Formats: sequence, structure tokens, C-alpha cells
Amino acid sequence: MQNFAPPVVDRKVRFALVGCGRIAANHFAALEKHRDRADLVAVCDIDPAALSQAVERTGAEGFDRIDRMLAKTDADIVVLTTPSGIHAEQAIAVAATGRHVMTEKPMATRWADGKRMVAACDAAGVRLFVVKQNRRNATLQLLKRAFEASRFGRVYMVTINVFWTRPQAYYDSAPWRGTWEFDGGAFMNQASHYIDLLDWLVGPVESVQTVASTLARDIEVEDTGVSLVRWRSGALGSVNVTMLTYPKNLEGSITILGEKGTVRIGGVAVNEIQHWEFAEPHPDDELVKTASYETTSVYGHGHPLYYDNVIRTLRGEAEPETDGREGLKSLEVLIAMYLSARDGRRMPLPLDH
Repeated sequence: MQNFAPPVVDRKVRFALVGCGRIAANHFAALEKHRDRADLVAVCDIDPAALSQAVERTGAEGFDRIDRMLAKTDADIVVLTTPSGIHAEQAIAVAATGRHVMTEKPMATRWADGKRMVAACDAAGVRLFVVKQNRRNATLQLLKRAFEASRFGRVYMVTINVFWTRPQAYYDSAPWRGTWEFDGGAFMNQASHYIDLLDWLVGPVESVQTVASTLARDIEVEDTGVSLVRWRSGALGSVNVTMLTYPKNLEGSITILGEKGTVRIGGVAVNEIQHWEFAEPHPDDELVKTASYETTSVYGHGHPLYYDNVIRTLRGEAEPETDGREGLKSLEVLIAMYLSARDGRRMPLPLDH
């Protein structure tokens, strides 16, 4: 049993955030909603303009280097919203100072790095949280409950579509975007939350077979790919991803076909329950009418709910919903997909035998 630092009970939980770019705004907004239990005490970015904007918005102390921040801040937990490829080294550095770590998705771009992060946090006796905020969306919470109640019976087929667009200007906006080392491609970056659904909802994956291409963007990584998935249960499925949809984001969906149920959750980011039909009625069926929501953001509305779990965990009131080991599950599937695409073969899981 892991021994962690004593819970925070007599004050607010103190957060620091590293990486004040695109996704950081969602974290700032989430922390503002929990200001009764949480304080953002420090922000850090190597870009002076991004750092200045973050300091102005949050009132937190600003730092231009993570080592300087770690030497001075009294934060209990450090949030990493930096490029994915540097999460591992930063998480290990944070853990070495005895602070908890929260990292955006994907937790790393390499399988070995993900495992190093978990090991470092274990050794330091600190928590590692991996942000999977889409799990908290009302539509997916209903779907998760349907799986937990075995309403589908045997699951036969699952299809995930992520048909979004990322113009060349998006990749050109920062030198790390679209690189293997720091970013990963359409599967790892944009579709990461959807890959997470494969294990979280349906169960352990037995193997994947993937093809991927860079069709239209001037980047190292793929802008389009298709992966065939076989689960240990025997269920079959596919993940279809592209960042080339014209002219804007079209669809982020999951369809489940089972022995006793059929569900499709679509919209631009699994925000609309478009079909919900089961052989046996259930009280949750009445909630379907109110679970769908309007959104123009592919990030959904789950960050405040995710932060609630993190805060309650650090206060000793809950267990983490998505810790490092849970984060490794989707990273393992992602790495298997890339190995399959590279080598042109079916890739069995687990990766480590």
C-alpha cells in the first residue's frame, strides 16, 4: 500500500502550473470554480508573453523556468500543461521535490517515459494524476454506467470516429507541434481521449492493427489514420482519425453495438446522445434527454469535475479517478498503434511480456 503525504485539511490546496499555452485556460477556469478549496500560487512558461498573460489573469507568481519555480513555490501539486514529450522529465523533477503531479494528456510520448513517471512518483510517495476530463462529461458518464450494469450484454463492435481539422497554421504556431519527440500525431494528441475510451469502457485490448499517413500537412507525424482493434472479450472495432476534415471539426463519436443494446454518442466531441436503445429499461434512460449539451470546444466541460476529484483526493476525501497507472493504459494502446503502423503488422498487448 502506497504511503502518501498527509492530506491537506486545514487550508486550501495550493496548485502551480507549468505551460501557459492553449489548454492552460481550461485549467485556470477550473481552478477559479474551486477557489473555495484551491489556490493557484505559481505559473511558469519560457514564453514571456504567455507568462505575462497568465500572471495577469490569475494573479499567481510568475516564473520563467521550472527549476526556479520548484525552488521557491509552496505548492502542493504541480500541473504540467507543457508539450507531451517533456512531461516525463518535468514530472520526475517535480516528484523529487515531494510534490504531487498532474499532467495533461498524453502523459508521455514514449512507453518507457510513462513507466518512469509512475516509478518516480511511487518512489517519492506522491500522487500522479493524468487528466482525462472527457470521462467526466455527462454523456460518457451515462455510457460508463450502462457498461457497468452490463446492459449491452456481449459487445460485438465498437467504432470511434474523430473527424476534426487542424490547419497548417496550427502546427506552425509552435516548433514542437507535429513532431515525434514532443507531440505525437492525430492518434496521440488529438484523439488521445478517444483512445482512452477503448479500455475504460470496453475493457482490455488484445491487439491493434494500424495504418497511418501524412496526407496534407507538413509535419513529421500522421494527420490521418485507421486502427482495427480486437478486445480480449472478442469484440471488434475501429478507430478512424483525421485532422483534414473540411472545413471545420465535424465529429467526435463512439458507437457500441451489443447483444442487448445499441448506443451512438456523437456531435463534435461526444456531446450528443444520438441513439440509445436497450432490451431492458433502466432509470438512466430518462437522463438521456438532458445529458446532451451544446459545445464548440473539443475539450468538453470536464476539467472542473476532474479538478474536484484531485482536490478531494489531496484532502483525503476520495481516491483518484485517473492516476498514473490508469494513464498508462491508454498510452500503451497508443504506442502499440504506432508500432503497428511503423512495422506493418498486428501488435499484441500488453507491450511488456
